[in-house]
Amino acid sequence: MPPGAAGGPAPGEAAARGGPTGEAPAWNESADQAPALSAAADQAPASNGLAGPAPAASEPADQAPASSAAAGRAPASSGSAGPAPAESEPAGEAVAPDPWAHWRGLTPARVALGRAGASLPTRELLAFGCAHAQARDAVHLPLDVPALAARIKALGPAVQRVRSAAPDRATYLLRPDLGRRLDTASAAALDALDPPACDLLLVVGDGLSSAAVERQAVPVIERVLQRCPAGWRLGPVVLAEQARVALGDDIGQRLRARCVAVLIGERPGLSSPDSLGIYLTHAPRVGRTDAERNCLSNVRPEGLSHDEAARKLLWLAREALRLQLTGVGLKDLSDVRALDAQ
Repeated sequence: MPPGAAGGPAPGEAAARGGPTGEAPAWNESADQAPALSAAADQAPASNGLAGPAPAASEPADQAPASSAAAGRAPASSGSAGPAPAESEPAGEAVAPDPWAHWRGLTPARVALGRAGASLPTRELLAFGCAHAQARDAVHLPLDVPALAARIKALGPAVQRVRSAAPDRATYLLRPDLGRRLDTASAAALDALDPPACDLLLVVGDGLSSAAVERQAVPVIERVLQRCPAGWRLGPVVLAEQARVALGDDIGQRLRARCVAVLIGERPGLSSPDSLGIYLTHAPRVGRTDAERNCLSNVRPEGLSHDEAARKLLWLAREALRLQLTGVGLKDLSDVRALDAQ
């Protein structure tokens, strides 16, 4: 009798309807066809078992890059018709010119810094940090006194080294009064010199900027020596460590100077860490006040030039010897007199 003739389904049909059987379904593909079906399944969209529109056929692989590039140029669609978007301007034309750029080129001061949101631009913030670091270095870095002494000796004058009563930099900054008087050893060394009286004594002190003294002191001294009036007697150049301006009074009194000029590093600013000051005092002695001095400030290439500083210093010194005073009673008319002479 043929299979299934007794009214029961054939084994293969039972398996197709999900009935229990020990045989594999007749429609199961062989192993050599499985890779092809798997590859086809990778290309087909996943189905959730619900009827729906057939997925669009995927583009061939060699056309995909061109389609992607076209998609990158096409504006995103919101599903409604509208005007075509305007083309964006080139990056260079979108940046407005800075109307303050001209004025910034005329001064090192921090003007027209701009802003980024509610803060400074990164460039200006970094520049501020750099300037602050340079100012701190100018105050705290020690002056290379031996190297400076060698440079001054090469110009011709004798050099004498002294120290103030401040033993170190930290004490110097905390105790300005100690920077205004000599320590015991230096005072004894100057007294032992017993030099003849001089018309002008130059004292170089580190002050609050070693960078200013290293860069500006030697060029100024060189020009003073070149311009010094005939017949003037100059004393030795005194190098003073941990010095304040008033230390020149003690030094000048001991060396019997008619005038003393203290070349000293000024308190550094954020745009001028190497500015030198020159303080001229007639008849120096301990107890002189700042009102009895004349000051030339901001001596550096970007400020008062070395030539101008030497010229003004010698003009003031000559007038101080003539009038027997310095300070508020002596006005700097060197520029006016130079114009009159022309």
